[in-house]
Amino acid sequence: MLPNRDNTQCPANGFYTYDAFIQAANFFPGFGTGSSTDELNKRELAAFFGQTSHETTGGTRGAADQFQWGYCFKEEINKATSPPYYGRGPIQLTGQANYQQAGDAIGEDLVNDPDLVSSDAVVSFKTAIWFWMTAQSPKPSCHDVILGNWTPSSADAAAGRVPGYGAITNIINGAKDCGVGQNAANVDRIGYYKRYCDMLGVVPAALLMN
Repeated sequence: MLPNRDNTQCPANGFYTYDAFIQAANFFPGFGTGSSTDELNKRELAAFFGQTSHETTGGTRGAADQFQWGYCFKEEINKATSPPYYGRGPIQLTGQANYQQAGDAIGEDLVNDPDLVSSDAVVSFKTAIWFWMTAQSPKPSCHDVILGNWTPSSADAAAGRVPGYGAITNIINGAKDCGVGQNAANVDRIGYYKRYCDMLGVVPAALLMN
C-alpha cells in the first residue's frame, strides 16, 4: 500500500511501520472494526489511508506514480503553521488545542512535547486515529461519516454536506479544499482513496461535495 514509505528520498524514511500502526489501531477498538460488514470496515481503512496519504504525500501531481507516495513526510515542511504545534504525523495534527485534546486522549503530554508526534511512530499513528475517531462539534467524526452513522443537519444539507468521502475532506481541511470546485488537492485525495479501495476490493463511497 505504501511502496515509498521507506524511500530514502522521503524525510519520513523508516518512520512509519506496520507494527506501529497496529499498536495504535488497537488503542481505538472501533477503528476499522466498527461495522458489521467487511465492506464498510475496509472502506474506512481505504478512506483513512487515502486522506493521510494525501496529507503526507511526496508524489508529483500528474505523474504516473502520483498515488504511491503516501507517508513520505512526518511533519510540515516549512513549520509555519501554529509553531511549535505545526502539522505532524499522518493526519498532520496542527494547533495547540488539537495537541492538547489528542494528548489527553492517548495519555501523552503533547503540549509540552509536541515532537513526540514526529519521533514516536505509535504516538504519531495514535494522534491520526484519534482525530479520525473523534467528533469535534459541529463536525462529526470521520469514522461516523464513512460508516454511515452521521445524518446531516438542515444546515449541512443546505451547504451541500452529504455523507461520503467528500464530507471527510471537509472535516479535515474544508476551509481550503471545499466550496471551490474541483482542485488539485481533492484530485489527490480521491486518487489515493480509489487506489486503496481497489486494493481492498471495495467500491468507493460518494466522493464529492458542492
